[in-house]
Amino acid sequence: QVQLVESGGGLVQAGGSLRLSCEASRPTFSRYTMAWFRQAPGKEREFVAAISWNGGLTGYADSVKGRFTISRANAKSTVYMQMNSLKPEDTAVYSCAVDIDSSFSRQIYDYDYWGQGTQVTVSE
Repeated sequence: QVQLVESGGGLVQAGGSLRLSCEASRPTFSRYTMAWFRQAPGKEREFVAAISWNGGLTGYADSVKGRFTISRANAKSTVYMQMNSLKPEDTAVYSCAVDIDSSFSRQIYDYDYWGQGTQVTVSE
């Protein structure tokens, strides 16, 4: 069992930045692919970014490529997402997730443990 706790969300104006953090409860976190997903009101949850166990591979949704950066600090059991040039359409609840098979997937069903999420709101 892995517990994940996100932080760093908030209200920001368009063009601003936020840095999300996701801390895992177990040091074995360092073995697994981690990802961020988001869900906007009235929409389905969607993939945002993923990072391999050692940070050597990253992947992004086209909608955030060039604006968001995923990273991790295994010594701290934490994954981050730096979000720059935020847009109103980035408004959503952002959740981190763990894939214990480390398939580096973009599919929700491949992820085994999820955090509760943190709200990001981008105003005009």
